Amino acid sequence: MNLAIQAVWAIGLILAAFALSSWQRLGLEGSLILAAGRAVIQLAVVGYVLAVVFAPPQSPVLIVFVLVVLLIVSAIVTRNRISQKLPILPWIIGSFLMTTIVTVVYVQAIVAQPQTWYEPRFLIPLGAIVLSQAINAATISGERFFTALNSHTLEIETHLSLGATPQQAIAHYRKEAIRAGVLPVINTMSIVGLATLPELLSGQLLGGADPIQATAVQIVVLFMVAFATVLVTLLVVHGIGRQFFNTQAQLIRW
Repeated sequence: MNLAIQAVWAIGLILAAFALSSWQRLGLEGSLILAAGRAVIQLAVVGYVLAVVFAPPQSPVLIVFVLVVLLIVSAIVTRNRISQKLPILPWIIGSFLMTTIVTVVYVQAIVAQPQTWYEPRFLIPLGAIVLSQAINAATISGERFFTALNSHTLEIETHLSLGATPQQAIAHYRKEAIRAGVLPVINTMSIVGLATLPELLSGQLLGGADPIQATAVQIVVLFMVAFATVLVTLLVVHGIGRQFFNTQAQLIRW
């Protein structure tokens, strides 16, 4: 059966979810339809854009442009989820950029080793995976850190009055925020293959990939995601912490 026809038939699942929500009076019908409609439109646009990007002759400028757009959108979404009051968007963009470059360059140069550095079937998926994980991890850590600093101003100011540096005064909240962002990845790696099959591995198997090769790719992606998560949470939390103190090491309340 044609893949497009299969996708149309899959709409039945959303309609079934709509019916269940209506039957149980959950009030989710509008959200389900809106989310499904947005997903279809967004993925259709992405599909056509990628078809152009992947078509020969492949342009490195166009490929990098796609990644830059993904990066900026990811950074804006993350900033909005953490706080729109903090002026941290440039820092988040820089954090995402550094994380993506370091992670993808390592995987490209040492693991994947494509013929050209801009080969889209490697560069775009790898960059997208890193940015997707960066949104989740940075949002969890950033929101946790922002909330903690605003909720414990008295404790932080007490530490400062006793001679602690800003870094020492917020060290505990920083550590807990970073742990909150990284723990989901650690938990995923702990149970993968035992209790769950990752979406990437399942997708490859559905596409007819060799199970051993698909598993090897999944291992690379898991380790790549783990590194990217640690790095991006460190950078984003550091940037947020800097916004809470002025040049005289005094706490700023947001």
